[in-house]
Amino acid sequence: MTRKFAGRKPFVKHDPGIVKAVISGVVTEISTRPGSIVKKADTGMVLEAMKMLNRIMAPRDGTVKAIRVSAGDKVVKGQVLIEIT
Repeated sequence: MTRKFAGRKPFVKHDPGIVKAVISGVVTEISTRPGSIVKKADTGMVLEAMKMLNRIMAPRDGTVKAIRVSAGDKVVKGQVLIEIT
C-alpha cells in the first residue's frame, strides 16, 4: 500500500438534499427559512465571494429542513448550508 493510496479521501455518497458552499465567502442574505417549501432552482441564500454575489439555489423540490448558517457568517468550500427533505 503506497502513502498516496493510504492518504486518499474516503468516498462520500452525494446527498441531493444537502446544499454545500461551492466557494468560500460570506453569507449576505438568506431568502428561506426552515419549513418553507422550495422548488428546484429557487434562491435559498446569497453568498458573497471575491466581490461577486453568488445565488445558492435549491437542487430539487422539497421542504427546507434546516439552515446551518446565518447572515454574516463566513463559510468555507464544502460547508453545509441548507438541508432539504
